Amino acid sequence: MNLQLKEGAGFPDRLLYLLAVIAGVSVANLYYNQPLLEMIRQDLGSTTLAANHIALFAQCGYALGLLFLIPLADLYSRRRILLTDFALLIAALLATALAPDMTTLHVSSFVIGVCSVVPQFFIPLAAQYSRPERKNRNVGIVLSGLLTGILASRVVSGAVGEWLGWREMYYIAAVLMLLSAVVIFRILPDAQPNFTGSYGALMRSLFTLVRRYPLLRLHSARAALAFGSFLCFWASLAFKMAGEPFQAGSDVVGLLGLCGVAGAVTATFCGRYIARVGIFRFNVIGAVLQLAAWGLFLAGADHYLPIIAGILLLDIGMQCIQLSNQTTLFELCPSASNRINTIFMCSYFIGGSLGTLFSGAAWTLYGWPGVVGAGALLTFASLAITLFARR
Repeated sequence: MNLQLKEGAGFPDRLLYLLAVIAGVSVANLYYNQPLLEMIRQDLGSTTLAANHIALFAQCGYALGLLFLIPLADLYSRRRILLTDFALLIAALLATALAPDMTTLHVSSFVIGVCSVVPQFFIPLAAQYSRPERKNRNVGIVLSGLLTGILASRVVSGAVGEWLGWREMYYIAAVLMLLSAVVIFRILPDAQPNFTGSYGALMRSLFTLVRRYPLLRLHSARAALAFGSFLCFWASLAFKMAGEPFQAGSDVVGLLGLCGVAGAVTATFCGRYIARVGIFRFNVIGAVLQLAAWGLFLAGADHYLPIIAGILLLDIGMQCIQLSNQTTLFELCPSASNRINTIFMCSYFIGGSLGTLFSGAAWTLYGWPGVVGAGALLTFASLAITLFARR
Protein backbone atom coordinates (compact mmCIF):
# COMPACT_ATOMS: atom_id res chain seq x y z
CA MET A 1 0.00 0.00 0.00
CA ASN A 2 1.57 3.28 -1.12
CA LEU A 3 -0.68 6.17 -0.13
CA GLN A 4 -0.22 9.88 0.29
CA LEU A 5 -2.62 11.38 2.82
CA LYS A 6 -4.03 14.86 2.30
CA GLU A 7 -5.78 16.79 5.03
CA GLY A 8 -9.56 16.66 4.69
CA ALA A 9 -9.39 14.34 1.66
CA GLY A 10 -10.65 11.31 3.56
CA PHE A 11 -9.11 8.30 5.31
CA PRO A 12 -9.26 4.92 3.49
CA ASP A 13 -11.34 2.40 5.43
CA ARG A 14 -8.93 -0.44 4.70
CA LEU A 15 -6.05 1.48 6.24
CA LEU A 16 -8.24 2.59 9.15
CA TYR A 17 -9.15 -0.97 10.14
CA LEU A 18 -5.57 -2.21 9.79
CA LEU A 19 -4.38 0.56 12.09
CA ALA A 20 -7.17 -0.29 14.54
CA VAL A 21 -5.97 -3.91 14.69
CA ILE A 22 -2.33 -2.89 15.20
CA ALA A 23 -3.42 -0.39 17.85
CA GLY A 24 -5.12 -3.18 19.78
CA VAL A 25 -2.22 -5.62 19.49
CA SER A 26 0.28 -2.94 20.53
CA VAL A 27 -1.53 -1.49 23.53
CA ALA A 28 -2.14 -5.02 24.85
CA ASN A 29 1.50 -5.12 26.00
CA LEU A 30 0.62 -2.61 28.69
CA TYR A 31 -2.08 -4.81 30.21
CA TYR A 32 -0.79 -8.38 29.93
CA ASN A 33 0.60 -8.08 33.46
CA GLN A 34 -2.73 -7.42 35.23
CA PRO A 35 -4.10 -11.01 35.43
CA LEU A 36 -0.56 -12.34 35.99
CA LEU A 37 0.48 -10.23 38.99
CA GLU A 38 -0.31 -12.87 41.61
CA MET A 39 1.40 -15.58 39.54
CA ILE A 40 4.51 -13.42 39.09
CA ARG A 41 4.53 -12.58 42.80
CA GLN A 42 4.51 -16.24 43.75
CA ASP A 43 7.10 -17.24 41.13
CA LEU A 44 9.58 -14.56 42.22
CA GLY A 45 8.74 -14.78 45.94
CA SER A 46 7.87 -11.10 46.18
CA THR A 47 5.29 -8.94 47.98
CA THR A 48 1.94 -7.83 46.58
CA LEU A 49 3.10 -4.19 46.63
CA ALA A 50 6.20 -5.01 44.55
CA ALA A 51 4.04 -6.98 42.12
CA ASN A 52 1.59 -4.07 41.91
CA HIS A 53 4.53 -1.84 40.96
CA ILE A 54 4.98 -3.84 37.73
CA ALA A 55 1.75 -2.25 36.51
CA LEU A 56 2.73 1.10 38.04
CA PHE A 57 6.06 1.25 36.19
CA ALA A 58 4.35 0.32 32.93
CA GLN A 59 1.80 3.13 33.37
CA CYS A 60 4.50 5.68 34.26
CA GLY A 61 6.51 4.60 31.22
CA TYR A 62 3.47 5.01 29.01
CA ALA A 63 2.92 8.55 30.29
CA LEU A 64 6.54 9.47 29.55
CA GLY A 65 6.35 7.82 26.13
CA LEU A 66 3.33 9.95 25.35
CA LEU A 67 5.13 13.08 26.47
CA PHE A 68 8.43 12.58 24.64
CA LEU A 69 7.65 10.28 21.69
CA ILE A 70 4.24 11.26 20.31
CA PRO A 71 5.20 14.92 19.55
CA LEU A 72 7.93 13.57 17.25
CA ALA A 73 5.19 12.67 14.74
CA ASP A 74 4.74 16.41 14.10
CA LEU A 75 8.45 16.65 13.25
CA TYR A 76 9.63 13.37 11.68
CA SER A 77 8.39 10.40 9.66
CA ARG A 78 5.90 8.30 11.62
CA ARG A 79 7.13 5.17 9.91
CA ARG A 80 10.73 5.68 11.05
CA ILE A 81 9.63 6.48 14.61
CA LEU A 82 7.38 3.42 14.79
CA LEU A 83 9.96 0.97 13.47
CA THR A 84 12.49 2.16 16.06
CA ASP A 85 9.79 1.94 18.71
CA PHE A 86 8.90 -1.64 17.76
CA ALA A 87 12.56 -2.70 17.93
CA LEU A 88 12.88 -1.39 21.51
CA LEU A 89 9.53 -2.90 22.45
CA ILE A 90 10.52 -6.36 21.23
CA ALA A 91 13.77 -6.17 23.24
CA ALA A 92 11.86 -5.13 26.40
CA LEU A 93 9.31 -7.94 26.00
CA LEU A 94 12.09 -10.51 25.68
CA ALA A 95 13.83 -9.04 28.74
CA THR A 96 10.57 -9.42 30.69
CA ALA A 97 10.23 -13.06 29.62
CA LEU A 98 13.78 -13.74 30.84
CA ALA A 99 13.63 -11.58 34.00
CA PRO A 100 15.32 -13.28 36.99
CA ASP A 101 14.01 -10.87 39.64
CA MET A 102 11.49 -8.14 40.36
CA THR A 103 13.94 -5.28 39.74
CA THR A 104 14.52 -6.44 36.16
CA LEU A 105 10.76 -6.73 35.69
CA HIS A 106 10.24 -3.17 36.91
CA VAL A 107 12.81 -1.81 34.44
CA SER A 108 11.56 -3.84 31.47
CA SER A 109 7.93 -2.98 32.31
CA PHE A 110 8.86 0.70 32.27
CA VAL A 111 10.39 0.34 28.78
CA ILE A 112 7.35 -1.63 27.59
CA GLY A 113 5.19 1.24 28.81
CA VAL A 114 7.30 3.85 27.01
CA CYS A 115 7.16 1.92 23.73
CA SER A 116 3.49 0.85 23.84
CA VAL A 117 2.30 4.29 22.72
CA VAL A 118 1.83 3.07 19.13
CA PRO A 119 -1.98 3.66 19.02
CA GLN A 120 -1.50 7.30 19.93
CA PHE A 121 0.33 7.84 16.63
CA PHE A 122 -2.75 6.58 14.81
CA ILE A 123 -5.53 8.53 16.53
CA PRO A 124 -4.34 12.04 15.50
CA LEU A 125 -3.62 10.68 12.02
CA ALA A 126 -7.22 9.50 11.67
CA ALA A 127 -8.54 12.80 13.07
CA GLN A 128 -6.40 15.05 10.88
CA TYR A 129 -6.94 13.31 7.54
CA SER A 130 -10.60 12.29 7.88
CA ARG A 131 -13.37 14.28 6.29
CA PRO A 132 -15.05 16.47 8.95
CA GLU A 133 -18.32 14.52 8.94
CA ARG A 134 -16.45 11.22 9.51
CA LYS A 135 -13.84 12.40 12.02
CA ASN A 136 -15.57 11.21 15.21
CA ARG A 137 -16.55 7.94 13.55
CA ASN A 138 -13.00 7.21 12.38
CA VAL A 139 -11.41 8.13 15.72
CA GLY A 140 -13.99 5.89 17.39
CA ILE A 141 -12.94 2.95 15.17
CA VAL A 142 -9.27 3.32 16.14
CA LEU A 143 -10.28 3.68 19.80
CA SER A 144 -12.40 0.55 19.48
CA GLY A 145 -9.37 -1.35 18.22
CA LEU A 146 -7.38 -0.03 21.14
CA LEU A 147 -10.09 -0.99 23.64
CA THR A 148 -10.53 -4.43 22.11
CA GLY A 149 -6.79 -4.93 22.53
CA ILE A 150 -7.03 -4.00 26.20
CA LEU A 151 -9.89 -6.45 26.73
CA ALA A 152 -8.29 -9.27 24.75
CA SER A 153 -4.94 -8.75 26.51
CA ARG A 154 -6.41 -9.70 29.88
CA VAL A 155 -8.21 -12.74 28.50
CA VAL A 156 -5.25 -13.98 26.49
CA SER A 157 -2.64 -13.38 29.19
CA GLY A 158 -4.85 -14.99 31.83
CA ALA A 159 -5.32 -18.11 29.71
CA VAL A 160 -1.69 -18.32 28.55
CA GLY A 161 -0.48 -17.75 32.11
CA GLU A 162 -2.64 -20.56 33.41
CA TRP A 163 -1.79 -23.02 30.64
CA LEU A 164 1.83 -22.21 29.75
CA GLY A 165 3.17 -19.74 32.31
CA TRP A 166 3.56 -15.98 32.55
CA ARG A 167 6.95 -15.86 30.81
CA GLU A 168 5.55 -17.54 27.70
CA MET A 169 3.02 -14.72 27.36
CA TYR A 170 5.82 -12.24 26.80
CA TYR A 171 7.56 -14.46 24.23
CA ILE A 172 4.29 -14.56 22.29
CA ALA A 173 3.94 -10.77 22.63
CA ALA A 174 7.42 -10.25 21.16
CA VAL A 175 6.47 -12.30 18.09
CA LEU A 176 3.25 -10.28 17.65
CA MET A 177 5.24 -7.04 17.75
CA LEU A 178 7.64 -8.32 15.11
CA LEU A 179 4.69 -9.08 12.81
CA SER A 180 3.17 -5.66 13.54
CA ALA A 181 6.44 -3.94 12.61
CA VAL A 182 6.45 -5.72 9.25
CA VAL A 183 2.86 -4.65 8.56
CA ILE A 184 3.58 -1.03 9.53
CA PHE A 185 6.56 -0.94 7.21
CA ARG A 186 4.37 -2.10 4.33
CA ILE A 187 1.12 -0.16 4.86
CA LEU A 188 1.76 3.10 6.70
CA PRO A 189 1.52 6.00 4.23
CA ASP A 190 3.58 9.16 4.26
CA ALA A 191 2.10 12.18 6.05
CA GLN A 192 3.51 15.70 5.98
CA PRO A 193 5.09 16.94 9.25
CA ASN A 194 3.05 19.63 11.02
CA PHE A 195 5.92 21.47 12.69
CA THR A 196 9.10 23.16 11.49
CA GLY A 197 11.83 23.74 14.04
CA SER A 198 13.88 21.88 16.62
CA TYR A 199 12.75 19.16 19.02
CA GLY A 200 13.29 21.62 21.90
CA ALA A 201 10.97 24.14 20.27
CA LEU A 202 8.46 21.37 19.66
CA MET A 203 8.44 20.41 23.34
CA ARG A 204 8.16 24.04 24.44
CA SER A 205 5.11 24.37 22.19
CA LEU A 206 3.32 21.86 24.44
CA PHE A 207 3.33 24.38 27.27
CA THR A 208 2.09 27.06 24.87
CA LEU A 209 -0.85 24.85 23.93
CA VAL A 210 -1.67 24.14 27.59
CA ARG A 211 -1.69 27.86 28.36
CA ARG A 212 -3.63 28.82 25.24
CA TYR A 213 -6.54 26.34 25.54
CA PRO A 214 -8.41 26.11 28.89
CA LEU A 215 -10.57 23.31 27.44
CA LEU A 216 -7.44 21.22 26.97
CA ARG A 217 -6.67 21.52 30.68
CA LEU A 218 -10.27 20.79 31.69
CA HIS A 219 -10.79 17.75 29.45
CA SER A 220 -7.40 16.26 30.33
CA ALA A 221 -7.86 16.59 34.10
CA ARG A 222 -11.30 15.01 34.40
CA ALA A 223 -10.51 12.18 31.99
CA ALA A 224 -7.26 11.46 33.86
CA LEU A 225 -9.04 11.10 37.21
CA ALA A 226 -11.71 8.84 35.69
CA PHE A 227 -9.01 6.63 34.16
CA GLY A 228 -7.23 6.52 37.53
CA SER A 229 -10.47 5.18 39.01
CA PHE A 230 -10.71 2.59 36.22
CA LEU A 231 -7.18 1.26 36.76
CA CYS A 232 -7.59 1.33 40.53
CA PHE A 233 -9.96 -1.61 40.08
CA TRP A 234 -7.83 -3.63 37.65
CA ALA A 235 -4.57 -3.13 39.56
CA SER A 236 -5.86 -5.10 42.58
CA LEU A 237 -8.39 -7.47 41.02
CA ALA A 238 -5.90 -10.37 40.71
CA PHE A 239 -5.13 -10.16 44.45
CA LYS A 240 -8.83 -9.99 45.31
CA MET A 241 -9.74 -12.99 43.14
CA ALA A 242 -6.87 -15.10 44.49
CA GLY A 243 -8.31 -14.95 48.02
CA GLU A 244 -11.50 -16.18 49.62
CA PRO A 245 -14.17 -16.94 48.54
CA PHE A 246 -13.06 -17.07 44.88
CA GLN A 247 -9.58 -18.62 44.96
CA ALA A 248 -9.44 -17.96 41.22
CA GLY A 249 -6.41 -18.07 38.94
CA SER A 250 -5.21 -15.75 36.20
CA ASP A 251 -7.56 -17.33 33.64
CA VAL A 252 -10.64 -16.21 35.60
CA VAL A 253 -9.24 -12.69 36.03
CA GLY A 254 -8.63 -12.58 32.28
CA LEU A 255 -12.14 -13.78 31.48
CA LEU A 256 -13.57 -11.00 33.65
CA GLY A 257 -11.86 -8.62 31.26
CA LEU A 258 -14.28 -9.80 28.57
CA CYS A 259 -17.03 -7.98 30.44
CA GLY A 260 -15.38 -4.78 29.31
CA VAL A 261 -16.47 -5.48 25.73
CA ALA A 262 -19.34 -3.12 26.56
CA GLY A 263 -16.81 -0.30 26.67
CA ALA A 264 -15.44 -1.17 23.22
CA VAL A 265 -18.95 -1.33 21.78
CA THR A 266 -19.75 2.02 23.40
CA ALA A 267 -16.77 3.66 21.69
CA THR A 268 -17.82 2.45 18.25
CA PHE A 269 -21.16 4.23 18.24
CA CYS A 270 -21.25 6.93 20.91
CA GLY A 271 -18.90 9.26 18.99
CA ARG A 272 -21.73 10.20 16.63
CA TYR A 273 -23.90 11.28 19.58
CA ILE A 274 -21.42 13.58 21.30
CA ALA A 275 -22.67 16.73 19.56
CA ARG A 276 -26.32 15.79 20.19
CA VAL A 277 -26.04 14.79 23.86
CA GLY A 278 -23.31 17.25 24.83
CA ILE A 279 -19.91 16.85 26.46
CA PHE A 280 -21.18 17.89 29.89
CA ARG A 281 -23.90 15.22 29.93
CA PHE A 282 -21.52 12.55 28.64
CA ASN A 283 -19.12 13.26 31.51
CA VAL A 284 -21.85 13.28 34.15
CA ILE A 285 -23.31 10.02 32.81
CA GLY A 286 -19.85 8.43 32.74
CA ALA A 287 -19.05 9.45 36.32
CA VAL A 288 -22.42 8.26 37.64
CA LEU A 289 -21.91 4.88 35.96
CA GLN A 290 -18.45 4.57 37.52
CA LEU A 291 -19.78 5.42 40.99
CA ALA A 292 -22.54 2.83 40.58
CA ALA A 293 -19.85 0.30 39.66
CA TRP A 294 -17.88 1.01 42.83
CA GLY A 295 -21.06 0.60 44.85
CA LEU A 296 -21.51 -2.86 43.35
CA PHE A 297 -17.86 -3.76 44.00
CA LEU A 298 -18.36 -2.96 47.68
CA ALA A 299 -21.82 -4.42 48.22
CA GLY A 300 -21.21 -7.59 46.20
CA ALA A 301 -17.52 -8.10 46.93
CA ASP A 302 -17.93 -11.86 47.49
CA HIS A 303 -20.11 -12.67 44.48
CA TYR A 304 -19.39 -12.88 40.77
CA LEU A 305 -22.60 -11.27 39.49
CA PRO A 306 -22.14 -7.83 41.14
CA ILE A 307 -18.49 -7.76 40.09
CA ILE A 308 -19.39 -8.57 36.48
CA ALA A 309 -22.14 -5.92 36.46
CA GLY A 310 -19.73 -3.42 38.00
CA ILE A 311 -17.09 -4.09 35.31
CA LEU A 312 -19.71 -3.42 32.62
CA LEU A 313 -20.68 -0.10 34.20
CA LEU A 314 -17.06 0.90 34.89
CA ASP A 315 -16.02 0.30 31.27
CA ILE A 316 -19.02 2.04 29.70
CA GLY A 317 -18.59 5.02 32.03
CA MET A 318 -14.89 5.25 31.20
CA GLN A 319 -15.50 5.29 27.46
CA CYS A 320 -18.22 7.94 27.75
CA ILE A 321 -15.70 10.17 29.50
CA GLN A 322 -12.67 9.43 27.33
CA LEU A 323 -14.30 9.64 23.92
CA SER A 324 -16.28 12.81 24.63
CA ASN A 325 -13.20 14.59 25.97
CA GLN A 326 -10.59 13.34 23.51
CA THR A 327 -12.31 13.63 20.13
CA THR A 328 -13.50 17.20 20.65
CA LEU A 329 -9.99 18.41 21.49
CA PHE A 330 -8.69 17.78 17.96
CA GLU A 331 -10.84 20.68 16.77
CA LEU A 332 -8.89 23.16 18.91
CA CYS A 333 -5.82 23.19 16.67
CA PRO A 334 -5.82 20.61 13.84
CA SER A 335 -2.22 21.40 12.83
CA ALA A 336 -1.06 20.44 16.33
CA SER A 337 -3.18 17.29 16.62
CA ASN A 338 -0.27 15.07 17.74
CA ARG A 339 0.74 17.52 20.45
CA ILE A 340 -2.86 18.00 21.60
CA ASN A 341 -3.17 14.23 21.85
CA THR A 342 0.17 14.08 23.69
CA ILE A 343 -1.01 16.48 26.38
CA PHE A 344 -4.35 14.71 26.78
CA MET A 345 -2.99 11.17 26.86
CA CYS A 346 0.01 12.02 29.02
CA SER A 347 -2.36 13.51 31.59
CA TYR A 348 -4.62 10.49 31.12
CA PHE A 349 -1.92 7.99 32.01
CA ILE A 350 -0.56 10.10 34.84
CA GLY A 351 -4.07 9.70 36.24
CA GLY A 352 -3.87 5.97 35.52
CA SER A 353 -0.53 5.73 37.35
CA LEU A 354 -2.05 7.59 40.28
CA GLY A 355 -4.95 5.13 40.38
CA THR A 356 -2.57 2.16 40.24
CA LEU A 357 -0.47 3.62 43.06
CA PHE A 358 -3.55 4.32 45.20
CA SER A 359 -4.83 0.81 44.53
CA GLY A 360 -1.62 -0.87 45.71
CA ALA A 361 -1.39 1.25 48.84
CA ALA A 362 -5.10 0.85 49.63
CA TRP A 363 -4.94 -2.93 49.20
CA THR A 364 -1.89 -3.20 51.46
CA LEU A 365 -3.41 -1.03 54.19
CA TYR A 366 -7.15 -1.69 54.06
CA GLY A 367 -7.82 -4.56 51.64
CA TRP A 368 -10.67 -4.49 49.15
CA PRO A 369 -12.76 -1.81 50.96
CA GLY A 370 -9.73 0.49 50.72
CA VAL A 371 -9.49 -0.10 46.96
CA VAL A 372 -13.21 0.69 46.57
CA GLY A 373 -12.80 3.89 48.57
CA ALA A 374 -9.79 5.01 46.52
CA GLY A 375 -11.53 4.33 43.21
CA ALA A 376 -14.73 6.10 44.21
CA LEU A 377 -12.74 9.11 45.45
CA LEU A 378 -11.04 9.51 42.06
CA THR A 379 -14.41 9.35 40.26
CA PHE A 380 -15.86 11.95 42.64
CA ALA A 381 -12.93 14.24 41.84
CA SER A 382 -13.58 13.87 38.10
CA LEU A 383 -17.28 14.61 38.57
CA ALA A 384 -16.49 17.62 40.76
CA ILE A 385 -14.32 19.14 38.02
CA THR A 386 -17.12 18.67 35.50
CA LEU A 387 -19.75 20.28 37.75
CA PHE A 388 -17.46 23.11 38.83
CA ALA A 389 -16.49 23.93 35.23
CA ARG A 390 -20.16 24.03 34.18
CA ARG A 391 -20.97 26.37 37.06
